[in-house]
Amino acid sequence: MITSEIKIPAEFADVCPFNDSEFATQMAQLVKEPMFKSVVEYAMPYLDFKTFEQQLLSLRTKDEFQRMVMKPFLETLVKNTTDGLSMGGVENCQKDKSYTFISNHRDIVLDASFLNLNLLYNDRQTTEVAIGNNLLVYEWISILVRLNKSFIVKRNLSSHQRLEGAMQLSNYVHFALTKKNQSVWIAQREGRSKDSDDRTQESLLKMLGMGGDAPTFYDRVKELNLLPLSISYEYDPNDYLKAKEFLMKKNDPEFKKSKADDLLSMSTGLMGYKGRIHFEISPCVSIKLDELPSDADRNTIVNFVKEVIDKSIHRTYKIYPCNYVAYDLINETCEYADNGYSKEEKDAFVKYVEKQLDKVDVEVSEEDRNYMRTMIYNMYANPLKNKLNALKSE
Repeated sequence: MITSEIKIPAEFADVCPFNDSEFATQMAQLVKEPMFKSVVEYAMPYLDFKTFEQQLLSLRTKDEFQRMVMKPFLETLVKNTTDGLSMGGVENCQKDKSYTFISNHRDIVLDASFLNLNLLYNDRQTTEVAIGNNLLVYEWISILVRLNKSFIVKRNLSSHQRLEGAMQLSNYVHFALTKKNQSVWIAQREGRSKDSDDRTQESLLKMLGMGGDAPTFYDRVKELNLLPLSISYEYDPNDYLKAKEFLMKKNDPEFKKSKADDLLSMSTGLMGYKGRIHFEISPCVSIKLDELPSDADRNTIVNFVKEVIDKSIHRTYKIYPCNYVAYDLINETCEYADNGYSKEEKDAFVKYVEKQLDKVDVEVSEEDRNYMRTMIYNMYANPLKNKLNALKSE
């Protein structure tokens, strides 16, 4: 059983989840925030906020919050916005061990949330979740995520602060795993992969291998118990927003999303239709690390681990009819017309994409629309393309 009351070193105080001893005080501050009330009423219109507020104030631990508040909320989301949530490979996640779940990244909020819901269903501990401070656009959001077992990744640091921030983050992950016996979740790269061509960032692996007390880089990486996780959404409610962002950056390389853009992405991902969603856990990377000599240099280790993670994620994608349709549309073939999708499924996907493009809120030319259509097709085709390549290389 995990204890959340282990003494947290002062160096992690500004980034780690709140201890349960702080929970009531922080929750009392959260429920006073008018915008929190507005968001709750938008996301859960079926609730009486006053009653909900009293429930929140009665809670005393993060575990109670996740089981009594977040679990039913996520179950309602699954019921109202998906056609089902599933997970395989649970046997690769032992109950008495802590892991670093490392996955592809589709949705800002729901990737880790649905993972934790799946873990609860399978009698496993939930993870602490890495979240970039660029998404904490209001103080109340920062409070909320730290009440919900999230730890903060500091983004946009100055050049002289980056090493310090990376070391703090890496040390915290190792601390959570080895001292708190607490699993963590982190995306395989900074930010979402907008085109669904999922690749692990070498810099992320180098950062994770910086911290901890183990004597060598090899030992520190092995200590992470990296557990590759593939996340497959049948439909991405944010696909048109990602396509719009591609267009904006194509027309203006200096384009940067606003806080309002991030909030829109979060709310669209939460409330939009997602079809079927599947999670698949692959075997722990530490097992494969035994194939390397323990004195292997850092770059060899990083490249080896990156390849294991990427292949594990690619080969375990759940492929849906829309992925086959998009692959054929991009490649101008009918390769999967007989064994991947029906004519009705193809027509439905093409119609779906056009309806998504109609949501783009800037004036675009036909050329721009064609470009965004191609980008959306690529988003849905890339998981199949990567899976085929991973299976070929086995």
